[in-house]
Amino acid sequence: MRPELVQIDAFCDRAFRGNPAAICLLDRVPEDEWMQELALEMNLSETAYLVPLELPGGEPGWSLRWFTPTVEVDLCGHATLAAAHYLYEHRSVERPLLRFATRSGELTAARAADGWIELDFPADPTHPVPPPAGVVEALGLDHGQVVGSAVGNHNVVIELASPEHVRAVRPDMDALREAEAASVVVTSVGEGLYDIVSRYFAPRYGIPEDPVTGSAHCTLATYWAPRLGKEDLLAHQASARGGVVRVGLRDERVKLGGQAVTVFKARLTDVALPPRSRPARSGSRARARQAGADHA
Repeated sequence: MRPELVQIDAFCDRAFRGNPAAICLLDRVPEDEWMQELALEMNLSETAYLVPLELPGGEPGWSLRWFTPTVEVDLCGHATLAAAHYLYEHRSVERPLLRFATRSGELTAARAADGWIELDFPADPTHPVPPPAGVVEALGLDHGQVVGSAVGNHNVVIELASPEHVRAVRPDMDALREAEAASVVVTSVGEGLYDIVSRYFAPRYGIPEDPVTGSAHCTLATYWAPRLGKEDLLAHQASARGGVVRVGLRDERVKLGGQAVTVFKARLTDVALPPRSRPARSGSRARARQAGADHA
C-alpha cells in the first residue's frame, strides 16, 4: 500500500491554529534526499517520518525524523506531538507510552487523562549573556527594550517587558539570518491564564516565524521556572496562528503537553514513492548522520 501522508495541527484544539506538521508513515527508511524533497513539497515547518522498529529489549517503537523545507533537524516538539496523535487516532495504537528513536535520543509520548498528549524532552539549560551581535537590531528593537537575555544550547532568549512588546516585534528576516544566532525566542511574562508568552524565529533554517515551537519551550522552561518560582507553566506562543503548551520542568527533562487536530489524510501517488529504502535502525543508532539544527 502506498505510504499515508497526514497533516495535523499541533498545540491547538481546532483546525487552522497551532503548528501544522506532515506525518508520513513508512515501512522502511527511505533515502535522505527523498525525505528532504517531500518536506520541501509540503512546505511546512516540519515533515516527520515514522518507521516501526524494535527497540532494545524487544519493545516496539518508531524511528522518528524531522525535516524543514531546507534541512533535517535534531529535535522537534510539534511534529512529535503530531506523530503521537497520528498513532493514537489513526493507527489504533493503544500502548500507554509511545517510544521514539531520534537524533536526540529516545523520546516518549503519553496520553493524559484529559486527552492531552505529554511529551518527555531534554531540558535546554540557559545562562545569562548579552544578546549576540546583530540580534536586537534584526528584531527591530533597541537595546533599552531588552529586559533580559540568555542562551541555551539551541536558542537565544530575548526577554521583553510585556506580551504587547512581544507581539509588536517585526524582525528583518534577512538581517536575522545573518545575525550571530540560528534561532531566537522573544518572550515575556504572560497575561491572564498564561504564565509566559513567546514568539520564535529561525530564518536560517527556512522558518521565518514558527507558529508554535515545542523545542523552544525546553529552553523557556529553564529560563522562566526559576524566575517565576514554579516548575509548571502554561505558555502561549503569540504567532498569527497561536498555540498553547503546558510546560513542566523536571530536573534535566521537560514535559510538554498539547492537543492536536487532523486536517487531512492522503496517500502518495506512484510517481511520488520513495526509491529503494533501507530498514530502520534501533536505539541511538537510528540517529541520522546528517548534521542539523534543533527546531519546533
